[in-house]
Amino acid sequence: MSVLTFSSFTLNGVDAQKFLQGQVTLNAEKLAEGTTRYTGICNLKGRIQFGFWLKKNTAESFDIITTTDLAEELSKHIKKFGAFSKMKLEDTGVVYPSIEGNHTVFATAETDVIAWQLQAIESGQAWIETATSALFQPQEMRLHQREGVHYDKGCYLGQEIVARLWFKAKPKSWLHLVQGTGDVPASATQLSPNTTVVNSIGVDGGYKALVIAKPEVLVELGLTVLDLPEALNGDVARPQS
Repeated sequence: MSVLTFSSFTLNGVDAQKFLQGQVTLNAEKLAEGTTRYTGICNLKGRIQFGFWLKKNTAESFDIITTTDLAEELSKHIKKFGAFSKMKLEDTGVVYPSIEGNHTVFATAETDVIAWQLQAIESGQAWIETATSALFQPQEMRLHQREGVHYDKGCYLGQEIVARLWFKAKPKSWLHLVQGTGDVPASATQLSPNTTVVNSIGVDGGYKALVIAKPEVLVELGLTVLDLPEALNGDVARPQS
């Protein structure tokens, strides 16, 4: 398995926030300054094409951090769709992750990425890489339970599909933390027709992984289902009033 690395960009300009508001799943206008949250840009089918961490410095300045394997395509996407916006995207190099509370933050000082991967997986902080691009819907990844999706903020790419699933239906599969034995399955591996690995890491005796699955299938596969943090343990469906 290749070492996970992260690439950082800055997006600066008077149109930066307006542009992001029409692209990402979270509400860029309401994101507090100095706050980093995981979000994504969906395709027209409502599946996350690009997943990344977004930090708001000001309404005219944002940091964007993604896995390095997605960085080039994400940069092309922003430059294409933002060609007529008053803003500039700049590559600011490699950054390193650490856990702060229930979320991830980044800095230029080197950290233990392997340790972060285990912490992130255990706390339900799933992330998208090239292998998993366009596979999962935000709700399936419990992104709404991590402040990464807002359903009433207005239009963005894939919003109609994402909103329809939230207001009128429920995902058939969603994010779970599991522990298994044997070799570590790579991201995007299908453990069964209804179980797909999002992220995984080796531990003594096997591996831990975040998977998108139907709950009943996990037991049939012989996987141990572990508790996620309380905020992520609930039903992924919209609460009924």
